[in-house]
Amino acid sequence: MSHTRRVICVATSLALAACAGAPVTPPAPKLQMPAAWIEPAPAEVLPLAQDWWQAFGSQELAGLVAAALAGSPTLAIAAERIRQAEAQAGIAGASLFPTLDVVVDTAHEETRESGLAPEKSDSTIVALSASYELDLWGKNRSGARSAKASLGASRFDHESVRLTLIAGVASVYFQVLSLRARLALARENLAAAERVLGVVDARFRNGAATALDVARQRAAVVTQRAAIPPLELQERQTLVALAVLLGQPPEGFGVAATDVAALAVPGVSPGLPVELLVRRPDIASAEAQLAAANANVAAARAALLPSITLTGSTGFASTALLSLTGEPSSVLSLAATLLQPIFNGARLRSQVDLSASRERELVETYRAAILAALADVENALVAANRSLDQERLQAELRGEAERALRLAELRYREGADDLLVVLDAQRTLFQAQDQLAQVRLSRLQASVGLYRALGGGWTAPEPRFSSLSADPNPGS
Repeated sequence: MSHTRRVICVATSLALAACAGAPVTPPAPKLQMPAAWIEPAPAEVLPLAQDWWQAFGSQELAGLVAAALAGSPTLAIAAERIRQAEAQAGIAGASLFPTLDVVVDTAHEETRESGLAPEKSDSTIVALSASYELDLWGKNRSGARSAKASLGASRFDHESVRLTLIAGVASVYFQVLSLRARLALARENLAAAERVLGVVDARFRNGAATALDVARQRAAVVTQRAAIPPLELQERQTLVALAVLLGQPPEGFGVAATDVAALAVPGVSPGLPVELLVRRPDIASAEAQLAAANANVAAARAALLPSITLTGSTGFASTALLSLTGEPSSVLSLAATLLQPIFNGARLRSQVDLSASRERELVETYRAAILAALADVENALVAANRSLDQERLQAELRGEAERALRLAELRYREGADDLLVVLDAQRTLFQAQDQLAQVRLSRLQASVGLYRALGGGWTAPEPRFSSLSADPNPGS
């Protein structure tokens, strides 16, 4: 009867261990994914590709991205964090296996009693010892699962850093070209203002213009000349920022391109909102962190249950010092230890509460990451569409301003209008040209923002939470 009871106890323990060690799906966030985007996709869209920066049609940009991926310290830091997570996962996984050690112990003892000769004894023991904790409740397996999930989160974080780096390089590169275009326009506008000043000065010498007209046009020339140094400063500072992104010293760094208008402004298909769950590495990282927290809860609960550790050693012992000559005796030891926590000041129970709270926090963090991703895409779509409309209107405004300035100069030469009309036409044209260059930059950056919001062509494993499906009635 006692034998039967032991068999039943062992079977029950193994069944409980199997249940305790099985992975448990983390709680899903309370969120219903929308079925479609509010803002329509831009016209003439391209499929989302991993080398999306090639769509802008700049070989120099492609070279800068390659240099950044090879030399950025930020990306190197993220790569080292992956290696640290891999090592941590190895440490956690080692708890699932027994430990094996070789023990060599040698000793020499002398005992002296009053009036007697000293008694000497030598001993040498060579033994192989092993220890293994039975993972009945899945504590060690849960710890290994947590470390593995944390490793996955580190890899996803690396992808997030990579995507942010590429988007940053593209955006700053476009800023450099835009500033150079604005500088070229400022110098052209300065030349135009100086040309008009020559006309005004000639009319003044001929008595057809006043000294006030000359002073006003000279002020316009000085104003235009004063607009150049701030743009030159911004260009230099932006080049320095680009060099830092690439992991290069600013000294001697430069880019060759100057024409921002020569770049293509690609549109990209946003797909469905639910696809963001496998497109965005930051969402995948939040999910992996939630899985790690879920495993930590299981490990903390298992720590409340008894643990059994098996130990054993075998070897040889000899009465010779540092030698096993003669006839050494064999040594064999086997032991099993049962440990049940009884009182620890509620430390273990508090650890369970802490892990459970951390898991609930990460559920909300995961939900917040999804909401932020949805907002990123919506904002990027709006920016892409509106900047396109704005560029068309701004180009039309520039054309009309050029026409107005030509007419104003002609009428001024003929004496039909005064100089104030020319000055006003100049200011309108200069502002329209500068604004058009800035709108072009906004379009390029909106396209970069859309690629980044969509994950830059990255794909992850399917999410665990089947409840995060598209809502057929997003407005309900």
